[in-house]
Amino acid sequence: MRALCLIAVKPGKVDNVILTLRKIRKVVREIMIVTGRADIAVVLQGTIDEINNIVIDFKKIREIVTTETLIEVEVNLGW
Repeated sequence: MRALCLIAVKPGKVDNVILTLRKIRKVVREIMIVTGRADIAVVLQGTIDEINNIVIDFKKIREIVTTETLIEVEVNLGW
């Protein structure tokens, strides 16, 4: 299962959060600095429990203000 976690951080703290996120290797597949309402987008891959646990761990990082996790779903449109 894959998910995209959008992360907003405190002003000037993007670099610190990126360094912390790079240490998490099990579920994190890619880290991107992005524009828009989020500052960082993280591609996650693992079981739903692994993804849930890692997002809970993200919320323990002091510089992170909010997270929004988008879970990939499979939809059969019958095409």
